[in-house]
Order: sequence, then C-alpha cells, then structure tokens
Amino acid sequence: MSDTDLPYLPADGRPRCRWCAAAADYPPYLHYHDTEWGFPVADERRLFEKLCLEGFQSGLSWRTILAKREAFRAAFANFEHASVAGFDDGDVTRLLQDAGIVRHRGKIEASINNARRAIELVAETGSLAAYLWRYEPAPGSYEEPVVRATSPESVALSKDLKKRGWKFVGPTTMYALMQAMGLVNDHSLACVTREQVSAARRAFRSPAA
Repeated sequence: MSDTDLPYLPADGRPRCRWCAAAADYPPYLHYHDTEWGFPVADERRLFEKLCLEGFQSGLSWRTILAKREAFRAAFANFEHASVAGFDDGDVTRLLQDAGIVRHRGKIEASINNARRAIELVAETGSLAAYLWRYEPAPGSYEEPVVRATSPESVALSKDLKKRGWKFVGPTTMYALMQAMGLVNDHSLACVTREQVSAARRAFRSPAA
C-alpha cells in the first residue's frame, strides 16, 4: 500500500478518505465528507446547487467553495433554478461585486444560463434527478474505488449537457458531481463512511427507474 492509499486519521482516530487531509485544519470539510459526500441525492435544489458549485470549483479547491457555500446560496436565490433563470444583467453586476462568492463572470453567467437550460430539461424529462440518475453506472461497475478523473458515464453526461447548451459541465466536473451526489461510491475501502454510503445507496430508489 502506497502512502497515497493510506487512510487519513483525524483526531478521533476513525479512518477517512485520504483527501480529507487536505483540509485537516478546517472541520466543516470533514463534516462534509462524513455527512454529504457520496450519499445519494434526488433533491432538485441540491442537485442544481452542486451543478453550479462544481462549475465554480473549476481550477479551485472544494475547500474554497465549501467555505463560501452559504454566501453562494444567499447570492443565487438558494439555487432554486426557476429563480436563477430570471437573473438579468443587473444581477450579474451584483454578483461580480459580491466578495462572498467567486467573482468570475464566465462562471456566474454559466450558472444563469444553466438555470434556464434546467427549466427546459425538467420540461422534457420530468426532473433534474430523473435525468441525472440515468447516468448512474450499472450495478457492479465500480465495486472498488480507483483514482480516476472521469468515467464513461461522466463523459456521456457532459456531452449531452453541452449539446443542450449547458456550460462548465466538462467530464471531470461531471464525475465530481457523480461522486458527491452518490451516483458512485468512491469512499476508500478503509474509510468509515464507505459502508454508510453503501447502505444509503441500497435503500435509495433511483428517480430514473
């Protein structure tokens, strides 16, 4: 076992995924790992929020975005996509002046664009959840976590969203979304949260079914 495969052992002595060590001095990061990352999600608001925040994370760390998440929620109408779809140039100006978020014009405008595309997608497929969970890998595809930045499913998801006019939805960004929202369980084998996520996935009824 290489050093990169060894679990991270925080002060409580319970092993976690190695990536948690990147923010060892930031307790909300560990809490996010323990209670959110990898647990299956079908809630529309949370899915749209993650689609936006993964786009904002591009080129940055998740710790940076997590620390700003409440500010993002306040700035983007709690990521209710029907509300964000109504944002105009004045809102773009407002957001570019908001020091609580990542002030990147392209990412801001992409979130507004994606909210409008989300309305179209929901009208066609019934919900964001029903659409996104179509891209869950087949059972047994990934029995053990491996280090990967993309997957065939994230490539397909990215390609389809781009065809629909979405922005900042590259294959790597979409794989991060799939990991976070529970379409795959990429907690390391030694991580104490892995079995909790596995149990949650077993009990979860896919909205794509």
